[in-house]
Amino acid sequence: MAEKTKFKRILLKLSGEGLMGDKAFGLDAPTVERIAMEIKSVHDMGVELALVIGAGNIFRGVSAAAGNIERTSADYMGMLATVMNAIAMQSALEAIGVHTRVQSAIPMDMVCEQFIRRRAIRHLEKGRVVIFAAGTGNPFFTTDTAAALRATEMGCDALLKGTQVDGVYSADPKTNPDAERYEKLSYQDVLSRNLRVMDTSAIALARDNDLPILVFALHTPGAFADVVRGNGTYTIVE
Repeated sequence: MAEKTKFKRILLKLSGEGLMGDKAFGLDAPTVERIAMEIKSVHDMGVELALVIGAGNIFRGVSAAAGNIERTSADYMGMLATVMNAIAMQSALEAIGVHTRVQSAIPMDMVCEQFIRRRAIRHLEKGRVVIFAAGTGNPFFTTDTAAALRATEMGCDALLKGTQVDGVYSADPKTNPDAERYEKLSYQDVLSRNLRVMDTSAIALARDNDLPILVFALHTPGAFADVVRGNGTYTIVE
């Protein structure tokens, strides 16, 4: 019997940097495997789960070489990097018995499925984790916006953002010990105070579709499962 949870269907947004571990760029295998175990623990609770993963871990590594590449091309490079991260996470999840599908906004049939909304929903209904790759498929939109868009399209109950800290602060708590932590914020609070939760288009999309955003510490063991149960430490934007 599925465990009682606060949400039936959610989308988890991960930063690419969250997969680096202590490395300067790229993937840290033990970190990817640990995050996969956190995802499995929530999947095992009976929650329908989708993912969007950023690409900062890979694109940061090539940014020096890409410095003179114009913005549209650089954005497409970032989209391709998200596909690499998605395949890595798929591999880690399937190694521990979690059935997974990668769907890309840019068609690449030899590598993964093309994003088709109805097919993605069917995968979720069948208990598969769906990883959405290549952002929205358009330049000038971040993976934050892609996460808000896909969460809305999938009819998710919430968008969860796993970060380095346990919520939203008025400043970086690692460099400012006086930073204030917020328990709850409105979408307008985030926009008017210019808080770095997600980019403004993602916040506006979530606001317009009544999609709550929960920000929590991804690297705290068990935190993801606690938030899904309605417990734990997080900031909610609604």
